[in-house]
Amino acid sequence: MNIYDSLADDYFVNMNLFTEMPLPSQRETVLDFFGRIQKSYPSMRNFYSRDNGTFVLEEDKDQTSYRWVNIEEQRICSSVVNPTTIEDAIPQPELALEIAPYMLSVSPLDCEALDFLIGFDFLYRGNHDELVAEALGMGPAFDGVLSVEGARPLNFEPSITMALTDDCRRQARLLIETRTNAYQVRRDDYPEESISVYFTIRQYGSLPHNGSFVETLAELRTECERLLNSHIIEQVLRPLHQAISQKG
Repeated sequence: MNIYDSLADDYFVNMNLFTEMPLPSQRETVLDFFGRIQKSYPSMRNFYSRDNGTFVLEEDKDQTSYRWVNIEEQRICSSVVNPTTIEDAIPQPELALEIAPYMLSVSPLDCEALDFLIGFDFLYRGNHDELVAEALGMGPAFDGVLSVEGARPLNFEPSITMALTDDCRRQARLLIETRTNAYQVRRDDYPEESISVYFTIRQYGSLPHNGSFVETLAELRTECERLLNSHIIEQVLRPLHQAISQKG
């Protein structure tokens, strides 16, 4: 059984490659890039451009599991939502990184940052900030805040970034995103929306001249899964899952 799938309503595996220079946006270049992606994943047949100039290729989103890839002005993104396993998701970003140097003229020198991210969505109808505070705690310095008469959490989105190397070029970031607003709290009326947990390992800066995007991604993935399994699952994901189950 896939442990990630059992912890949340949805989970996703993302790769983001940020470039220092703008990416090509010529019609032929963009279509050739996405055509190569589609050759490996024929069900990715929905292609469109957004008003901000982003180009997107994706599968139908009405499926439980689906894929998408996009090209922004200075970022290439790849995502697989609810893959059967992490291993099943990896070939897609690897392909994007393999062909980007040849089809989009991206070189190791042009790399601003490379991300590997695993994210989780927890559906919950209620005050997201209140639930996160109850499930994870606010820490000794803030324990007394909620004891103020009539006080209710309105914005509690814990986030931490940690340097994993002495030069700080490899970092880990944990971010919890809630979607409750003041209007909902005031009316005590909440739609069912997702609390999102994002765990990212990022490599900053240009790669060596002979550096490999794919090999770097493999290193980031290993580090991401190691830290998720040793810390994030038991200290963040499972408490959120249990708190929502108890509220239900």
